[in-house]
Amino acid sequence: MKQPDAYIDANKAPVRFALIGKPNCGKTSLFNRLTGARAKVANYPGVTVERRSGMIGGLSKKAELLDLPGTYSLFVTSPDEQVARDFILGNIQGEARPDVLIAVVDATNLRLGLRLVMELRSLNRPLILALNQMDAARSRGISIDTASLSKAIGISVIETVAVNSNGTDALKHQLNQYAHQQNGDAQILTLSDRQESVEALYDKIESLMRAHVIQPAQMPRWQDRLDQVAMHPVLGLVVLFTILLVVFQAVFAWATPVADTISAGFGMLGDLLTHILPVGILRDFLVNGIIAGVGGVIVFLPQIVLLFLFILLLEDSGYLTRAAFLLDRPMRGLGLSGRSFIPLLSSFACAVPGIMATRTISDPRERFITIMVAPLMTCSARLPVYALVIGAFIPRKTITGVFNLQGLTLFVLYFAGVASAALVAWIMRRRQAREEFPLLLELPSYRWPMPYHVFIGLRERVWIFMRRVGTIILSLSIILWFLASYPGAPVDATRSAIEYSFAGMLGNWMQPFFAPLGFNWQMCIALIPSMAAREVAVSALATVYAVAGEDHALGSALHSSWSLSVAFAYLAWFVYAPQCISTIAVVKRETNSLKSTALFTLYLFSLAYFAAWATYQISGLLIH
Repeated sequence: MKQPDAYIDANKAPVRFALIGKPNCGKTSLFNRLTGARAKVANYPGVTVERRSGMIGGLSKKAELLDLPGTYSLFVTSPDEQVARDFILGNIQGEARPDVLIAVVDATNLRLGLRLVMELRSLNRPLILALNQMDAARSRGISIDTASLSKAIGISVIETVAVNSNGTDALKHQLNQYAHQQNGDAQILTLSDRQESVEALYDKIESLMRAHVIQPAQMPRWQDRLDQVAMHPVLGLVVLFTILLVVFQAVFAWATPVADTISAGFGMLGDLLTHILPVGILRDFLVNGIIAGVGGVIVFLPQIVLLFLFILLLEDSGYLTRAAFLLDRPMRGLGLSGRSFIPLLSSFACAVPGIMATRTISDPRERFITIMVAPLMTCSARLPVYALVIGAFIPRKTITGVFNLQGLTLFVLYFAGVASAALVAWIMRRRQAREEFPLLLELPSYRWPMPYHVFIGLRERVWIFMRRVGTIILSLSIILWFLASYPGAPVDATRSAIEYSFAGMLGNWMQPFFAPLGFNWQMCIALIPSMAAREVAVSALATVYAVAGEDHALGSALHSSWSLSVAFAYLAWFVYAPQCISTIAVVKRETNSLKSTALFTLYLFSLAYFAAWATYQISGLLIH
């Protein structure tokens, strides 16, 4: 079999392999299977595109694997694809060019993936073709003669099944062989001109398909029948909103027992330390500072885990891409397109990766608008705040015997963010002429979610949350405890001791500005540390009320000191406010404009203030 002219210098350590492929080809699943828990996430030098890398286990030589951003071709149209191409060509300063490229192709749709393979082959670099999801291809009657295909293209072709623990053994064996090959210097690569026309390229691909692939004339009927419902312009939207409603119902209904157990555990720990330790600064610090602050946030971990779990399951099943197609037409009425759906959906987890994902949007104006509205999608950091206030003020009632009232309230909050994003996008785009960029996405096959892939993704997100709890939230809880405890009250004090503290002074100084919203000084204090992370608002409230001597649970303390209209106003504030410095920073990096960043921050704070004020005034009139 013919091999590329350039080989690996055996003195290099570690050998660098790079995975490249189009979206939805199983590339990330393959990366997770090869690296396991050894994956790291950083940024490429000089750009904000994320860089995923990890060490490959089971090889006789140290080897690093990099997961490049998804791309359909080396002739790119988006920043993400640009980074993938520049990395392959060695054009990223501070990043060494990979020694071996691994082109990952979905075996159920080989024709589309072969274009990228042929382009990579023309670079004359060490290249391996990984035919992923071979089990799914066989189940559909697709037969690929990998030996003859390998000979025809002139590269190694390996069958893989990323969902199977043994599905990467052949690929690892091949990687081990490449890692020990030796050679001299490789030439500098360029991609200035196409080596052949698009028509000639596709003629070659069709010739390969006819000679080496046997596939059925039609896709499985059950896939078509599902798409007739999921992609229907009316029924599809009903299915989508039903799925979202079920998700929000489950976040409360399923997570509540676990959350109550965690809350009870922290309560028992606090009571234990209260009885063991003598009265003094140490007991106050541990009980009111550490346990009240950190425990007040960890209690909402079950809701966050469930939310991420549903997103990962929908993504892995192949449904999310169909949702992007389904929403393309209504989103175009707002000046966006289906391309904006994935970044906006990602923002439900966190606005930072959601904003970074806008690099896949070709239209610059659409990308800018998507960045501006992405934080209006309710991120997971808001969930602890929502869960706290909803749990304290909304009763656990069932409506029509099916819907949980707390889950419906959460759905309304999420819907408010989505509706507001749609309105803002329409206002920003309605006077702008737009260039049409047709939505071209490949519909992946429906498949059962891969448990291993879902587990890895869920573990990464839980670890990120717990790391924030152990660093940002713990640090701010300690600082806030100090500010709420010192200086002490004077001998002739007529108010509670905490009002004489630094935190009390700051809260009382801020309170007149937020008085039209109904916010008290404790609520004002919580807004400051929540700029570092929104969920810190919960630990801040827990610390302030604990130091103030509230013996009952935080939810009960809020219920006794806030009115219902104040609680609604606080929720409205967090629907809109950009209470996250990281989000503001990534907007500055992605837009490279101080003016755009200032506009982003100002409009969201103004929107939050107006929404909280209107909610407080209107709900107050309706309630009274």
